[in-house]
Order: sequence, then structure tokens, then C-alpha cells
Amino acid sequence: MVTVSVPDKTYQVQVLDGLRHEIGKKIRQVWSPRQILVITDKNVADLYLSDTVVQLQSAGYQVTTLVLPAGERSKSLASLEKAISCLAEHQFTRADGVIALGGGVVGDLAGLTSATYMRGIAFIQIATSLTAQVDSSVGGKTAINLGQTKNIMGTFYQPDLVLIDPTYLKTLAIRDLVEGYAEVVKCSVLAGGDFWQLTGTIRTVNDILTRSSELITQSVQYKADIVMQDEREAGIRKYLNFGHTIGHAIELLAEGGLRHGEAVAIGMIAITERFVAENISSSEFLQALNRRLQLVGLPVDSVLIRQPATIDQLAHDKKNLSGILQLVAVKEPGQPAIIKKSLAEMTEFIEGAS
Repeated sequence: MVTVSVPDKTYQVQVLDGLRHEIGKKIRQVWSPRQILVITDKNVADLYLSDTVVQLQSAGYQVTTLVLPAGERSKSLASLEKAISCLAEHQFTRADGVIALGGGVVGDLAGLTSATYMRGIAFIQIATSLTAQVDSSVGGKTAINLGQTKNIMGTFYQPDLVLIDPTYLKTLAIRDLVEGYAEVVKCSVLAGGDFWQLTGTIRTVNDILTRSSELITQSVQYKADIVMQDEREAGIRKYLNFGHTIGHAIELLAEGGLRHGEAVAIGMIAITERFVAENISSSEFLQALNRRLQLVGLPVDSVLIRQPATIDQLAHDKKNLSGILQLVAVKEPGQPAIIKKSLAEMTEFIEGAS
């Protein structure tokens, strides 16, 4: 269990095999009986929604469900409107709550729904994908995409509880499991030390599954430590964007051809290659990072990086401050740094690596 404590809230992130069978019990420990809207997607609903609803009803909750299409396209203004309309139609009040049952898309959408309905109602995350379990369910970031701009509309809104059962991962497609592992590697890069050594022992997809509890807990603990020092991303929380500046750009340009974690893996290698060329990162670190990603089948390059549209996308990056991008470089594992580059410099920077 990891405790996250920020100025306005303290909550637990519970990680335990079999936790999905104790959902009603765990939620009763933090919420009194109330109306609950469970937001999920079609893929997760087919596997887990019915059992989750039964547990919640048995615990005394009145449950409404909203099932969205699976995929990034549900992270939209139309889906947000649908979720808020559902709450209003069922006369939810500020004493009621929303549960996200799913991965990062569902969690981000449900979080923003909770933050904006009646200026804020209670929110719980039940994370079912590795990406959500190690990254998006923790820390309070919520967002949707608008057009071709990722995560441009959102806010910080912390949950009351995060439940993580690693056994959910057994029903993920291999590609979906592996893309989440990119975020684990990212955290290990930033943390360095024992965590970096741990990801060095992961050589197969099966290794990810057999050591999932340890990988998830270490990732959550690292992120929680960062969030507790910098909830609103004014300083060191920016480190968590390692690989994301280029990654977000190519993820959108791929139009569904790349998973989020795949784009982040490519982005981590791309940015590190360019900082090796500038003598900021070491070539030994780049090789070790490359090896960790490729061993489990993550991509490490894309032709999209070198497209002019990628540079155009960088202008929409949330770390763009008056034309200056704040890029995350890692000198060695455990040694992240913010390097500032102007948008005008980025064309040469992007084209300047091998």
C-alpha cells in the first residue's frame, strides 16, 4: 500500500492480487452508501463490469453504469458531455460519486467528469491496465483530447482511493500489457538505483506478469513521492514527462497506430539519442534503455519523428512556455534534468540525431 498526501487530500493506493474480489468492502471503508456511476469501456465491461456492480450493490450502493467505446477516441468532449449528462439525468448530487473501472482513457475521462460535475464530486480509480496501474491512476491528472491536441483540457483532481489488482493484467492482450511496461521503465530511469536494476532483470513478457506486483508498487511509490513534493507540476513533477514530448506528438500523428506506451518508448529513445549527441546523456545509458525496451518488444523508432507535422505538434505541448519547451533529459539513471529549447531550435534538434 502506498499513501499519497497532498495539501487538500490524503488517499491510499492499494496494490494486491485478488483485490478485485473485495471492491465493495474496500470502497465501504472510504465511502458511505450513495449513488455511484461506474464509467468503463466495452472491453473491460465484458470482463469485469457485472461482477463489480454486484459487489457494489451488495455493499449498499445504488449503481448506474456508462460503457464507452474502447480506445483513445473516447477521451473526448463528446464523452465528457455524455458522462455529465448521465449524472444529471440520474439526479446525482455532490454527495454521490464516480468510479473509473478501466485503463488510462477511462480514468482520465472519469476524473475530469468528477472534477467538473457540480464543481466536484467524489472519485475512485479501479485501474485495470498496466498503464493505469503504474501511471495515470495516481497523482490526480485528468484530461481529454480536443481535435489533434492531446490532454489539452483537464485539471488536477485527486481520487479518494485507488485500487490496483495485478491479476487484471492476465486478461490484457500482450501488446496492451507491454505498452504499459514502457511507463514502468520510465519510472525506473528517473528513480535509478534498485528500481533501475529491477527493470534490467525483465527480459520477457512473462517476466512482466510474474513480477507485476513489485513493478507496480515501485512505480507507484516513485510517482507518489514526486506528486507529494509537486502536485501541480511546477517543478520536479515535470520529470515524469520523460519521453512524452515527442511521444505525445507521434501518438497523435499515428492516428491509433501507436499505443501510448509505444509512443513513449519511442520518445524516450529519440530524446536520449539527441541528448547523447549534445553530451548530456551517456551512450551507455542509451544502450541500456534501448535493451530494456526491445527485449519485451517495444518499438524504439518511428518515421513520424522526422515529419514536419511533429514539430508543429510540439507547439501544443503543455510544457511550451512562451515558445520555450522544457525537455526532460536523463544524464544517467536517477539523474533527470530539465533542458530548455526554443521551438525555433527544435527542428534542428529533432533532425540532429542518428
